Amino acid sequence: MRGSAVSLILLLAVRAPLAGACGSAAASPVDDQALPRIDAATSLLVVSPHPDDETLCCAGVIQRVVAAGGRVSVVWLTSGDAARIDLMLLGRSLFPSAAVARELALRRMGEARIATARLGLAAPGQLFLGYPDGGLLELLGEHRSSAYTSPTTGASAVPYEQTFHPGRPYTGENLELDFVAVLERAQPSLILAPTPLDAHPDHRAAGLLTQKLAAQFASGATVRYWIVHGGEGWPSPRDLMPGVPLAPAPLARALAPTAFALEPAEEDRKLLALRAYQSQLRVMAPFLLAFVRSNELYSVRPH
Repeated sequence: MRGSAVSLILLLAVRAPLAGACGSAAASPVDDQALPRIDAATSLLVVSPHPDDETLCCAGVIQRVVAAGGRVSVVWLTSGDAARIDLMLLGRSLFPSAAVARELALRRMGEARIATARLGLAAPGQLFLGYPDGGLLELLGEHRSSAYTSPTTGASAVPYEQTFHPGRPYTGENLELDFVAVLERAQPSLILAPTPLDAHPDHRAAGLLTQKLAAQFASGATVRYWIVHGGEGWPSPRDLMPGVPLAPAPLARALAPTAFALEPAEEDRKLLALRAYQSQLRVMAPFLLAFVRSNELYSVRPH
């Protein structure tokens, strides 16, 4: 999808001065308040509640770590099997079946593999847990030890073969076990995760999970927080506007997020990766494309 005429005018007027002012982002030291120095020793773990979140908020950093010779892993906590509008379109029904939901999950996992491969991520770093879309907070609460049944897929255990532990019952205890296993496998020095201030319950749960378990099992890692659902109307304007900086989200403004500057080529590759998510672009393209900007925002504090 192309930006509007206004977007193109702004791009011509703004992109060149911004690039000149920032210089070479790859050669410049990273602000300590944004991210630690990225080099060949960096091991990055991106915690993504759903397929596409990792690209929206972390595509630039993923590329930078890959370019520096570091290691990158992405863990998707859910496979996005409860996206309501997608389900209705895929099933051509107001009441799509559980089989349609599982088909959507397989499609979104395939899109995630393509998107992150375009960012330079190798297959061993693509980790899917397969927990219930829309149910993560339930797992951290009343279903910590009792199995949760997804109202969308009808599953009470991970139903996808291409995941970390197929057949694992949907409990908070199992989610924590799998997350700890990911931490042990990735050995991250840097973790990027959603802030618990995000308006989406799965994102809040992902942030809380990271905050708790990283402190216990990855205490040497630097953790930074990002946001996707940051308040009504954000990001604004909702359009493809590369070269224009992303402003802090209303819900995370108090966290004073710091900008991580992207090179124009990194923005272009971020857009290429995002275009792999055709299932999402057909229903929310303006929102998703609005994250392709000249920076990504990260907070030191979770909330």
